[in-house]
Amino acid sequence: MIEEYNPKNNEEKKNAIKEVMQEIVLCGLSKSGFFSDAAFYGGTALRIFYGLDRFSEDLDFSLLKKDKDFDLQEYFPILKDTVKSFGLNVDIELKKKTKDSNVQSAFLKGDTIEHFLLFYPEDFVQGINKNEKVKIKFEIDTMPSGLATYETKYRLLPTPYSVKLYDESSLFSGKIHALICRSWKSRVKGRDLYDYIFYLSHKTKFNLPHLREKLIDSEFIDKNTEITCNEVKEMLIKRFNEIDFEEAKKDVIPFIKDIRVLDIWCKDFFVSITSELESK
Repeated sequence: MIEEYNPKNNEEKKNAIKEVMQEIVLCGLSKSGFFSDAAFYGGTALRIFYGLDRFSEDLDFSLLKKDKDFDLQEYFPILKDTVKSFGLNVDIELKKKTKDSNVQSAFLKGDTIEHFLLFYPEDFVQGINKNEKVKIKFEIDTMPSGLATYETKYRLLPTPYSVKLYDESSLFSGKIHALICRSWKSRVKGRDLYDYIFYLSHKTKFNLPHLREKLIDSEFIDKNTEITCNEVKEMLIKRFNEIDFEEAKKDVIPFIKDIRVLDIWCKDFFVSITSELESK
């Protein structure tokens, strides 16, 4: 798996390690029966299964049905055994909530230098803090919005396994929802914009009913409001008028290899390409 990468520096090597470890985690969760209850979504799902060409940090999951009592920890033993079977020495721990939330988070952590020696045995390791940890964060939404649509996909490495995930139209709805509703505060999340371009360039149609449910859950619209594709375009254009695109570029640069693709980013560009948006 690591041979697919051609990392040039420590940062690229770390990202390659994390991406391989993400797939090992997916394999372990699959073996644990996790995907009978949950589906994979988000940027990492888009990268692994649909070819998004940027690094994505976290693994995001959603239950298939709402369940506030869901216990993510019950899957940890098989997940940990699977990860260790590949020679990775890691700890898995549930993140303690500091406020009431429908999202459960966990971290898989290992020693960075130890993993460098495992993944790159021929290389001389330097420039890494001896206390640095490689971390894989995964989260699950226990009270998801409804009307997402799913599909099952298969991977051969690290060993054959299957994953239930949101199909492209539902993934796109999640990204549109993030663009419309995400609170960026002082940091504009340029990764949302990058992914938006990816979906449009692949002529992906978004799942309008699922987006509507997510907008209702976020209290952006009320439950009696119907929306059309044109109204979604208007919501996006309003958002594009508010964005500092220079800040957005800074956010996405660490996650992509060719930063020249960002040169065209501006309000007029995003408003123009939104004319091509279509709903399913």
